[in-house]
Amino acid sequence: MMIAEIPGNPGQIYLKEGMGMKDQTCGYCTGGDILAGFGIKICDLRVSQLILFKEQSHPGRVIVAYQDHVSELVDISEENRNLFFADVAQAANAIHKAFHPDKVNYGAYGDGGCHLHFHLVPKYSDGFEWGTPFVMNPGKTYLSQEAYAEMIQKIKDNL
Repeated sequence: MMIAEIPGNPGQIYLKEGMGMKDQTCGYCTGGDILAGFGIKICDLRVSQLILFKEQSHPGRVIVAYQDHVSELVDISEENRNLFFADVAQAANAIHKAFHPDKVNYGAYGDGGCHLHFHLVPKYSDGFEWGTPFVMNPGKTYLSQEAYAEMIQKIKDNL
């Protein structure tokens, strides 16, 4: 393992493992307490990890985070970009099967945290925020550990 600095991000320290870059301050890269603040890792996919978003105003909301600490889709190879979108599609398919939303919204933000990831937000025609863009974290609905575990199992059963 080597320590490196990414051009354009002076002062940011990254761990280089094989070909991938990891940011020690990024929850997607390091997991642990940072990730636990907003999500629970469900599993690894082809080139990403699937994370349950703890705030569940939209039942079944997840994040698909790319395996390496890159900011943009243009920062990865065409092959990995295709695999990443296959991971997003696989997660969306599991959400449709498990939770039967009327629509899944997809959000790719990252002005503050520059790790390539997509939010998959199930929307329900009679539910919260139908017909409007989703709020990043409405802070309204958190579940028990048992309910998170059941939701995670339901997603895994449909991957």
